[in-house]
Amino acid sequence: MAEEEVIIRPLSESDSLEELTELLHRAYRVLADLNLRYMATHQDVNVTRDRIKNGRCFVAEMDGQVVGTITYYEPGHSKGSPWLERPEIAHIGQMGVAPELQGRGIGTRLMNYTERVARGDGAVELALDTAEPATHLIKWYERLGYRFIEHTTWDVTNYRSVIMSKKL
Repeated sequence: MAEEEVIIRPLSESDSLEELTELLHRAYRVLADLNLRYMATHQDVNVTRDRIKNGRCFVAEMDGQVVGTITYYEPGHSKGSPWLERPEIAHIGQMGVAPELQGRGIGTRLMNYTERVARGDGAVELALDTAEPATHLIKWYERLGYRFIEHTTWDVTNYRSVIMSKKL
């Protein structure tokens, strides 16, 4: 995919949170089909808004359409595991790419962009969590340089999560 085809930018007020929520549902559909109850498989627009409000949302845009998203949480603003609660650790959540465009480098570009933002915020590491049974995602994150840190269990999911982190 040519660099100029995809623009990574902050979410703007003119972007539709309804469309962003639908994009997340579509991006996470394969995980829902595996019976993994990620929040993004079923959240409503109010949950999307709340999750963005607590962080900074970035989107991938192609041909004027939002085709990917990631939400970044600054160091010191995370809860739920000892690693995430460390003051030097930033983390990401609700990352997804339109299913028809997955495998074309958009997710990697979103991750790289967010890693640069985290470095700029003084984060030492960027962390994330995913479902332990989602081995394809764990392998993808490992290819991007993320490593296993610990397990945690969220009260809104039906699986044990793997916390992964990457030194910046």
